[in-house]
Amino acid sequence: MKLFKILLGVIIGIIALVLVVGLFVNGKYAVEREVSINKPLAEVFDYIKYLKNQDNFAVWSNMDPDMKKEFRGVDGTAGFVSAWESQNPDVGKGEQEIIKITDGERIDYELRFLEPFESTDQAYMITTAVNDSTTQVKWGFYGEMSYPMNLMLLTMDMEKVLGNDLQKGLNLLKKILETSDDPDAVAQDTAAE
Repeated sequence: MKLFKILLGVIIGIIALVLVVGLFVNGKYAVEREVSINKPLAEVFDYIKYLKNQDNFAVWSNMDPDMKKEFRGVDGTAGFVSAWESQNPDVGKGEQEIIKITDGERIDYELRFLEPFESTDQAYMITTAVNDSTTQVKWGFYGEMSYPMNLMLLTMDMEKVLGNDLQKGLNLLKKILETSDDPDAVAQDTAAE
C-alpha cells in the first residue's frame, strides 16, 4: 500500500510538472513554403484565388475521397467558405473562408477547425512575379495553440508536419499549372494516380 501511495504521488508530481511547464511554452507557430511556377503571375493568381481549386492540390483534400464538402458564397471573393467533414481523424471537420484578396498579390484565409479539436488559424497565399513568365508562390499558415494544447508543441514539429504538406501541395500546384493549358484536367488525372 505504501508503494502504491509513493507511485501515485510520483505520477501526480509528473503531471503537475508538465502542466506547469505548459505555462511557459510558446503556443504560437508559423510555417511557410514556396515554389516557382513557370507561368505568368495573372494566370497563377487566377487559378489559386478560387478556393475550390485547392481541392486539386492541397494534400488534406485528397486524404479522404468520401469527404463531405459544402460551399457558401461566390468563389474567388472575400466571404466564400469551403466546409468539410470527414471520418478520417487527420482531416476532421471544419471550414476555410477567404478573408481578403489583394488582386494579383495575396489571398488571406481563416481556418476554423471543429473536430477532432477546435482551433482557429490563419493561412495565406502570396504571388510575386519573378519575370514575365515565372511566378513565385508562397503558402503559409500561422496560429496559436492555447494552454494546455500548447503542450503538443513540445513533441510535434509544426514546421516539419505542416511544412511537408504545404510543399507537397505547392509541388502539385506547379505540376498542374505547368503541364497543361487545362489545369482542371491535369488535377483530375493527378488525383487519380
